[in-house]
Amino acid sequence: MSLDRKDLNPKIMIVNGPIGRRRFLQFGAALPLALETLGLRANEALEEPPRRIIFVCNSLGFYRPYLKPKVQGELGTSDYLKTAALKDKMTLFENLFHPGMETSNHDSEKSFLTGALRPEALGFENSVSVDQVLVEKLGGATRFPFLSFSLYDRGWGCSWNEQGVAIPPQYREEEIFNQLFGTEDLSERRSRLQRDQSILTGLKEDLATLEHLGSPSSQVQQYRRLVDQLQAQVAHDQFWLDTEKPRVENGLSQDREYEFSTKIQNLFELAKLAFRTDSTRVITFSMDWIYGAINVPGATGGWHTLSHHGGNPEVLKDLRCVEEDILTHWNQFLVDLDSIPAGKGTLLDYTTVVLGSCFGDASNHTCHRLPVIVAGGGYSHRQHHEVGQGTPLCNLWLELLHKHDLDVGNFGSSQQDMKLLGT
Repeated sequence: MSLDRKDLNPKIMIVNGPIGRRRFLQFGAALPLALETLGLRANEALEEPPRRIIFVCNSLGFYRPYLKPKVQGELGTSDYLKTAALKDKMTLFENLFHPGMETSNHDSEKSFLTGALRPEALGFENSVSVDQVLVEKLGGATRFPFLSFSLYDRGWGCSWNEQGVAIPPQYREEEIFNQLFGTEDLSERRSRLQRDQSILTGLKEDLATLEHLGSPSSQVQQYRRLVDQLQAQVAHDQFWLDTEKPRVENGLSQDREYEFSTKIQNLFELAKLAFRTDSTRVITFSMDWIYGAINVPGATGGWHTLSHHGGNPEVLKDLRCVEEDILTHWNQFLVDLDSIPAGKGTLLDYTTVVLGSCFGDASNHTCHRLPVIVAGGGYSHRQHHEVGQGTPLCNLWLELLHKHDLDVGNFGSSQQDMKLLGT
């Protein structure tokens, strides 16, 4: 494959062959792996387990009067969290928000992990999500650099690559389980790797041509970075091709009486198994609201309709059943992680679990005073902490990047690392 001068911009270049333009560009952001990290699994110090992180976005939020503690600082006075088993390992933050989204619509979820402004506007362009920045640090040593879950096939969830392009999440539980732990025919993967290696060889030749022609350094650097990342992905796939997958029992629930509840339970179970087997270290889970009625213990109705309650006590009664059911599965996820020994503590002590929302009040479509709970991670938690109103949520995202040893000066709309999480 050869290039003319008009083709020197890698963002518009059409890559011939089985990789294709879209797949080639996705390598540059969704799978940023370094070749030297591929041997980490064999060399990691066993004394200190690796760090893990999961971001969970409940796209319809939580009814604040039921979530907020009645006594500041005491989670035991929260209607929703009073039964939480691990209050000493979590912090509920209040008053965080994304600047520019004081009011918005359901597209606000697009910016939950990015902080990009005005997601409801025509021509909106997103930016990279915080989980994908963490992949650069945590993703190279595992079979799956990251996993992205959602409740149904909407096409986008919480994760966005460096170009601000949505990374489609997975939503079928059995397919995710089989991908993580099932047997597969490797012949097609071997053939694809051979084709990818052939394409990579051609791309390296093209890069040499660009350099020889004296093309603008910015274009050459961008092209070189994409080629390096594609090479890292090919090496990563080759490394794991013949590595046996972990063997675990399929404990996914088959309960179809409460399918909505079952799906959330199963996706948390898959996240637990993925972390326990070190199949990945970065997960996002979008609890995207679904059309039609859902059925949970104690209530049946449209989740979106219930969240737009307008203060109606009867509607709030059903909404409470839905939200308490979500928190029940989340709480069990924490308990499960905390029951698995790791290092000098438990798997939860080495796993940061973030549960939040893009809505402070779904009924009024307000996006300020966002509820965010951080659990685990080995931090010195304070159970409940109200920050000053107008505090960017990206301040917390920046702190989490720093907690995971990423030396970045800012992220999104962040103003500073506020040291909200003690060590």
